[in-house]
Amino acid sequence: MSSAAAPLGLAQSESVDDAVPTLTLTHTAAIARLGYALSDHTRTRILLALREAPACPSDLAEALGASRQVMSNQLTCLRGCGLVESVKEGRRTWYRLADDHLATVLTDLLDLTLAVDPDCCGPECTCS
Repeated sequence: MSSAAAPLGLAQSESVDDAVPTLTLTHTAAIARLGYALSDHTRTRILLALREAPACPSDLAEALGASRQVMSNQLTCLRGCGLVESVKEGRRTWYRLADDHLATVLTDLLDLTLAVDPDCCGPECTCS
C-alpha cells in the first residue's frame, strides 16, 4: 500500500491499531453508559440543561415539563451512570455534570450532522 493510500493519514508501516489508544473495558463501559443516558429524551434534555449550568431537580422539572418524580428517577439514573453529581447546599441539592469534558462532548454531538434514512428511523422505527 502506498503512503498516499494509507488510512487516516498513517504512514505506510503504521497500522490503525497503532494510532488508536488502547481501549479498556472501563472506556467502553463509560461510552455505553453515555449512550444509554442519551437514549432517553428526558435524560438527554437534562444533560443538555446541565451543560449550561448546575440546577436543582425542581427547576429542571419545571424547565423540562416533567414531574418531580420523573426528574428524581432520571437524575438517579444519570448519577448512577457517573454522568452527573449532586452537591448539597443547605436544604437544596444541586446537580451538575460530573466531568467538564462531558459539556464539550455534548456540544460536539450537537454539531454532528447525521444522514438519517427516513425509511428506517421514522416514527415507527424498530431499530432501537
